[in-house]
Amino acid sequence: MISLRDDNDSLPPAPAPSHARKFAAALFAEGGWLHGGLQLEHRPQQEQMARATAAAFDADEVLLFEAGTGVGKSLAYLLPGIIHATDQSRQLIVSTHTISLQEQIESKDLPICRRVFRSQPALAPYADFKSAVLVGKANYLCPTRLATALRDKQELFASPEHSELQRIADWAATSREGLRHELNPPPLPEVWESVNADSSACSRKHCDGERCFYQRARTRVRGAQVIIVNHSLLFAHINAGGAREKGGARGILFPDDFLVLDEAHTVPEVATDHFGLRLSSYGTDRMLKYLFNPKTRRGLLAKHAGPVEQQLVLDALEASEQFFGFLRDRLLNQHPVVRVRSEGACEPWLDEPLQKLIKAVGARADKLEDGQPRDELLEQGTRLKTYQASLRQWLAVGEAGSVYWLERSGRRQTIVTLRTAPLDIAPYIREELLQRGTSVVFASATLAMGGDIAPFQTRIGAGQARSVVVQSPFDFERNMRVYVAADVPLPSPGEAKLAIAALIDYIRFAINRVPGGTLVLFTSYHDMRQVADALESEITRAGRPFFLHGSDLSRAELTRRLQAAGNGVLFGTDSFWAGVDVPGPALSQVIITRLPFDPPTHPVAEARSEWIRDQGGNPFNDLTLPDALIKFRQGVGRLIRSATDRGVITILDSRVLAKAYGRLFLGCLPVAKHSRLTKENRDTLFAPFPDHG
Repeated sequence: MISLRDDNDSLPPAPAPSHARKFAAALFAEGGWLHGGLQLEHRPQQEQMARATAAAFDADEVLLFEAGTGVGKSLAYLLPGIIHATDQSRQLIVSTHTISLQEQIESKDLPICRRVFRSQPALAPYADFKSAVLVGKANYLCPTRLATALRDKQELFASPEHSELQRIADWAATSREGLRHELNPPPLPEVWESVNADSSACSRKHCDGERCFYQRARTRVRGAQVIIVNHSLLFAHINAGGAREKGGARGILFPDDFLVLDEAHTVPEVATDHFGLRLSSYGTDRMLKYLFNPKTRRGLLAKHAGPVEQQLVLDALEASEQFFGFLRDRLLNQHPVVRVRSEGACEPWLDEPLQKLIKAVGARADKLEDGQPRDELLEQGTRLKTYQASLRQWLAVGEAGSVYWLERSGRRQTIVTLRTAPLDIAPYIREELLQRGTSVVFASATLAMGGDIAPFQTRIGAGQARSVVVQSPFDFERNMRVYVAADVPLPSPGEAKLAIAALIDYIRFAINRVPGGTLVLFTSYHDMRQVADALESEITRAGRPFFLHGSDLSRAELTRRLQAAGNGVLFGTDSFWAGVDVPGPALSQVIITRLPFDPPTHPVAEARSEWIRDQGGNPFNDLTLPDALIKFRQGVGRLIRSATDRGVITILDSRVLAKAYGRLFLGCLPVAKHSRLTKENRDTLFAPFPDHG
């Protein structure tokens, strides 16, 4: 795991007064510095948010703020946050869920902030603020480890890998950042593992701070007023200790920092993922073969130990294959995900071989002089101990309040992963975020259910925190039309074929009627593939680019291509319900094929439902429905991305009309009216906007 620890970290002296409140009022008021000075549009909702976030920063309080699309959330927290960070010599951490928002903040919003600060003499002291993007340590090349790998390549790598190592070295000579994603094609994992910065060998003790990519990045982070990170890495750092590891009296990642979580509706899910265990057969194999690979006869113990220690690695590898093979063949032979309810799922075949290997690695490290090889062996010994403790916990099903399960994955479905997750994430978020003595702002366009944030507050343990909901300034009544298909069969096993046929028919109809770009949102990859197989060639014959989630292209690249196409059609599942930002005619229609209910069969959903039921609650009303409503709002929110956007929402799930809960989904729509479609009336009733053709 990455460490942010710095031996020089300490709490700063008493801070100077913050001008965040005063300047937020001057910046965002009607006729203020943004409106009157820079001729930027005055948005009352943005002013309200800026004032609220400035107050939360100044008082080190928790704030939940739902701001609809178009409010301008980023500037509303960035400008007051940078002022507060600069005045008090603190750091503002901004965490996002999607790469697209992270890129927007870095390349668009922060330059606007600098322009704003340079526009007023009173704001000049803030114009030179520094920002940095926090990236995982394993993404950086370490020149020290690269030099060692080049020197010892005969012992560390097989001959075919020597050319890959040299390719990395040639790239490193000209790279500015030393980040893995800059290297195309991507480096071989087994070679990159030996040269990346995620090792004790990459430290200020062993590395030149001017030459090492990671050490330079750390220096930028330490000197930045604004640090951008994604939710996953944020919680990985928190799970590894965060500010608490540094001995800070308050703070999340660094002593005395403060935090904004944008796209905060995803926080419970991401936090759940990170506050549990994840042990895979693939990771176990990589960890052991890093010590000694029997196929290549290379690894740390090939160079710094002998046949006895190498044999212990072989014993552990054999035990690992026996252990994970048993789980794969006996428990995962019928289903790719299986819940484990009690101990004894498998014999602890790995425990004794790991224990012997841990002891041998420690003994070998003790025989080495102080330096990089000894540090690396000690680090690997610590990883083995952590792994062994986690494995014992999983086998014992030993943590009350957690759910345990197994997964099978990979192209050949041979990777086995042991997982756990807490049933109630609120205590973890309270301890690691809300009770750290610093301000935490949760911001999103979708935190509330029917205008009520209370369910989200309860889920994250922030029941006493201040919450605010402001609506979007966009004119949805004028610019959005909503159609609901009333005659699509309800999804059920007996109606599956009819339902898919009806989806294909309606999607074909809706796409043909709206010449601009269309995003079709699915809840099932299987359904998406069936519809794609039926319509892809038809769409492309009509001269419209077709994009499919699950192809070799990333979500960000698929979104960029949809934007560039102008009249493209994109089929997407889960992750495409949020974070897709395509303004203008390139996205003129969003088709929602099914209401986004998570399947109750997944171990986490199943266990949480049991837990809610045991407490006297209703799992559907308390968990399934709120999650689906937020995801539905996110999906609808993909359509209107600017004040001039126009478009159509087409809903193909008749449960919004047939079920009692359907009114809650209709109530989430930003327009008051919708039109009911049937095959008989749709030709005359379905009317896109005139500029859509």
